[in-house]
Amino acid sequence: MKILIVTQHFWPENFRINDLAEHFAKSGHEVTVLTGLPNYPEGSLFPDYARAPNDFDAYQGVKIVRIPHVLRGKSRLRLMANYLSYFVSASLLGAWKLRGQRYDAIFVFAVSPITVAIPAIVLGKLKRTPVYTWVQDLWPETLSAIGVVRSPRILAAVGFLVSWIYKHSDHILIQSRSFAASVRKYCADADKPGKLIYFPNWAEDVFSQGAAVAQDVVTRRDDRFTIMFAGNIGEAQDFPAVLEAAAALRDDPRIRWVIVGDGRARDWVAAEVARRGLGNCVQLVGRFPVATMPAFFDCADAMLVALQDDEVFARTIPGKVQSYLAAAKPIVGMINGEARNVINESGGGLACAASSSVELADIVRSMAAMPPESLQEMGRKGRAYYENNFSRQTLFGQLESHFAHAMRR
Repeated sequence: MKILIVTQHFWPENFRINDLAEHFAKSGHEVTVLTGLPNYPEGSLFPDYARAPNDFDAYQGVKIVRIPHVLRGKSRLRLMANYLSYFVSASLLGAWKLRGQRYDAIFVFAVSPITVAIPAIVLGKLKRTPVYTWVQDLWPETLSAIGVVRSPRILAAVGFLVSWIYKHSDHILIQSRSFAASVRKYCADADKPGKLIYFPNWAEDVFSQGAAVAQDVVTRRDDRFTIMFAGNIGEAQDFPAVLEAAAALRDDPRIRWVIVGDGRARDWVAAEVARRGLGNCVQLVGRFPVATMPAFFDCADAMLVALQDDEVFARTIPGKVQSYLAAAKPIVGMINGEARNVINESGGGLACAASSSVELADIVRSMAAMPPESLQEMGRKGRAYYENNFSRQTLFGQLESHFAHAMRR
């Protein structure tokens, strides 16, 4: 099959879509990725790409077609310009760069913003190819939840745009079963056979292989209980509540918090750690390649996932949940909804209500008192649950079957 993947972010940026593209290429399919310039999450062009852009025209047998756009920068104005310029450039220049090419399926990696699906729909119409939109964030609800947009008129306009995107996508893939209610709200033909497809996230392969790449930033401390957060440091991750819990446990010499990652709220978190005098128990180590994550995980006794207390976040399962489960690490969750249900159902960790810093502190305190054997058993249960529900080989096979079925039709 000839598959076109439309995504604003791709290698050398670290996103799960890299795995999907690589899998299809290694399975013998001809894969092309239409994407932007690597600048996530710092907002500036990756230095290696700036020095030699031609070195990034292919990845593991995948052809990469890049289009120019405004870089993310550090301000909200630049971020909005980034979103707008990408879908305009990808719709116009992308269509020109891909002229004459035919595809059997067009797959959209629809992380925020949902406008990333527009170029795919344009290409789908031009090339008469079915479009599969994989919804990772719910719009317009996410805009309201994180406070980016408060105007009812603007939210209504975004809702109209979302309805148009859903209508013109041949298939809508949802990463959480709880997404279905929101999608149906904006998609008039959601109950059409084959329109909605449940397709959850998986963990990167490195989390099943152990520590592939070493790191020397964090060391294992058997005399301390280490709770680690790994991923994007943003507004949605509710670090005000996380730091409240850390402050409540600051006098417990057993407990340390390690934050691995970067994001738009990173500077605020660093400033708060300094202001609160939490430097002795909270460590920010920065962003590292995904290949080093197992080595960081090896230094942790439990992994943290948190999202703000909002209905839209209660419907999502952050991708790090699958990564934590696959790595057989106990999970501490301060989160509502489906992700909390996964943690509890798997037996792979303990979870409390979103934004409940008091409950989070209690969970961390109780887990720090557990014997190592109990924590290891949690990890084993989480890993078994992952294999039964989020195996990448099973998921990739299902998607390949959907593509093949559409091609036969």
